[in-house]
Amino acid sequence: MILGKVAGTIVSTINHPFYDGKKLLVVDKCDANFEPTGKYLVAVDGVGIHAGHGDHVLVLDEGNGSRQIFADKSAPVRSTIVGIVDQVSTG
Repeated sequence: MILGKVAGTIVSTINHPFYDGKKLLVVDKCDANFEPTGKYLVAVDGVGIHAGHGDHVLVLDEGNGSRQIFADKSAPVRSTIVGIVDQVSTG
């Protein structure tokens, strides 16, 4: 799992049919203190989370797990937003 901050949205006019109706978000990976690392990934927000710009999110960055979430064994997906984070506590 990756802690990240939504940095933007990707819009495409031509894509794989799997992505129809799904939101693609650019996520900046963060450390445990919500500090951005400058390392980005693209994640699908297609499980009803409705994350938006500036939200801290939890990202599953593993293709098989993401395909299981969408119940599609052949989906071309790797990273999926699985939650919006309110706070992180250590210890």
